Amino acid sequence: MDFPRVPYDMTQHYSRLLIVYNADGGILNALKDMVHKIVSPSTYPCSLCALTHGAFSMHGQWRRFLGTLRMDVQYYHRDEFAKAYPTHTADLPAILLAEHGNPARILISADELNAMDDLPDLIVRVESRLEIERIRNPFPRAVA
Repeated sequence: MDFPRVPYDMTQHYSRLLIVYNADGGILNALKDMVHKIVSPSTYPCSLCALTHGAFSMHGQWRRFLGTLRMDVQYYHRDEFAKAYPTHTADLPAILLAEHGNPARILISADELNAMDDLPDLIVRVESRLEIERIRNPFPRAVA
């Protein structure tokens, strides 16, 4: 799939997509995860990482898709998310939607991510959930 690049427009900056991996941040953890993905990919604990990244970097298809979204995308590792959202209790990995003044809510749950087979499934799911959100909330609030 090839996705057109949507120019970033501050007037469309209403909500944020939070992509939260079930892995800790940092160089040593990244190296450990890379080795784990290569040596034993079936036991790697982050299904979101497995879907969106190869052993060394993010899949281009996922990067291009995220570039088409008319919202800010923020990435968190498990430890970073716990610091930024200390009261959130989502099972990880997860993809959440955060809007100004409201608690971040789950868009794609850990159970759903764990059951997904491939990246195109994830892209379709994210697109459809975001479309449902736009239908429910046609007049989004601006993020401060």
